[in-house]
Amino acid sequence: MTRKTLRRLDAQRVKIPRAKSHLEETFWLHLGVEGLQGEFTREFRFDPHRKWRFDFANEAVMLGVEIEGGIWNQGRHNRGVGFEKDCEKYNHAALCGWVVMRFTPKMVKNLEAIDMIKVFLRRD
Repeated sequence: MTRKTLRRLDAQRVKIPRAKSHLEETFWLHLGVEGLQGEFTREFRFDPHRKWRFDFANEAVMLGVEIEGGIWNQGRHNRGVGFEKDCEKYNHAALCGWVVMRFTPKMVKNLEAIDMIKVFLRRD
């Protein structure tokens, strides 16, 4: 691309969608195997005034799912500012009636995450 094209795109504030993480793709596949993909929305924006999104959400039961990557390599979720912003987001979600389930890479890979989701969805 030329510099002129880049400046024009920047001026238009074109939003490039963020790539899905390997863990999010794995969790999505697990939802599919369990027949639950239709009940969940990816990148669900739960607050109309903020840009907060859940990685996955089941709006019918107000369940937000966050896949927390980068926990062993000082990723965004472990650093001060990122951790504070996550706390603000999760607390606001709770005040709005959402249950937020957070899963580590290990929990996704060993199927603990999908098992917990299934237990949550079976509760009455």
